[in-house]
Amino acid sequence: MNNADPLPEFLQFDCGGCQTKLKVPRSSVGPAGVKCPTCDHINPAPAIEPKPAEPAIVEVEAVEVQEVDSAVVAPVSPSSQALPKAPVHQGRDTACRRLYQNITDEVAKLFVGQEELVMGTLVALFSGGHVLIESAPGLGKTLFVRTLGRVLGCEFGRIQFTADLMPSDVTGAPIFNMKTQEFVFRPGPIFTQLLLADEINRAPAKTHAALLEIMQEKNVTIDGKTHELNPPFLVLATQNPIESEGTYNLPEAQLDRFMFKLVADYPDEKQESEILLLHSGQKDFDRRLETEVQTIASPEDIVAVTHENSNVRVDPLLVEYINKMVRLTRQWPQFHMGASPRAGINLMQGARTLAAFCGRDYAVPDDVVTIAKPTLRHRVMLTAEAEVEGQSVDQLLGDLIRSIEVPRIKV
Repeated sequence: MNNADPLPEFLQFDCGGCQTKLKVPRSSVGPAGVKCPTCDHINPAPAIEPKPAEPAIVEVEAVEVQEVDSAVVAPVSPSSQALPKAPVHQGRDTACRRLYQNITDEVAKLFVGQEELVMGTLVALFSGGHVLIESAPGLGKTLFVRTLGRVLGCEFGRIQFTADLMPSDVTGAPIFNMKTQEFVFRPGPIFTQLLLADEINRAPAKTHAALLEIMQEKNVTIDGKTHELNPPFLVLATQNPIESEGTYNLPEAQLDRFMFKLVADYPDEKQESEILLLHSGQKDFDRRLETEVQTIASPEDIVAVTHENSNVRVDPLLVEYINKMVRLTRQWPQFHMGASPRAGINLMQGARTLAAFCGRDYAVPDDVVTIAKPTLRHRVMLTAEAEVEGQSVDQLLGDLIRSIEVPRIKV
């Protein structure tokens, strides 16, 4: 460092993820950011005079790097959050990036926190996928879906799954019309655009099966006649922890239909105080939706952006990286069952959408690592020995991802 440089040799600041105080040499900090060694949160680069050296995400100790578009960046550590608060490697100010930011801003007017849930749901929605959420009751899932439906201009529906719920209660059934003396199809609650399937694992397997064709084919076949659903169609299913009383294990075929499995946790102290202030006024929620939240998109916009995201480039080396990751789950010693090819398809679709949210027209390994655990955690099964030892699926997936060499991609 030049002695005449008035700037300090070290920069000190608090990590935005865990509030740990960090001290980093100024000469090693670039615009891409600084990685916290405690929680692996990517902190924005402090406001310092730019240096001629290549920008880099810096870990306090050492980090493996890769090249992307003439800049050297480091892949997000798999031990970090499954979905970060903000996408990394921001690109240009594109229409998709502005739309994503506007949606999250509007949702935040009534729905506090749960950034991972918000981002994961939006990535799935704009990728044509579905989301499974494991959480305790009372965390605002219905509020979130209704608010999201208002912001996106989409229809909202809700099904409360119970042990006596029948398939026809989900799909609808023919009803005999006494006046015309013929059967008329009465649509069920599945005919919507944003569907909240609440406590889905409280219903028996035959009811789960009613959702299989709908989630995959986006249509319903009743008495040999196919009924189309209006796009977009997103199933946001919630399940109680398996240990809860009166729950059924979801069949593997249905679990594989979900693009992501997200784990929603209780809010922190500050967020819960904000929730109390925001929703304790005994005001009509429908009225608040109409007056406080704006509709900034339409179903046609969502379909158009989803099709546009398919143009995001995925390098052949990144395709090979995804393929290795999915195939390795079938060989990992602690996994009794690995992920299907659909997992690889979802990883590529999600990486494209996440890249578009960042304003980029190309995907990078960070995009894949960011959504790897939500994509894979419900598609792998632990061996009996791993369950007895109390091993965690997320921890094993982190070990698996770290064992794969990250490709160096130039675009």
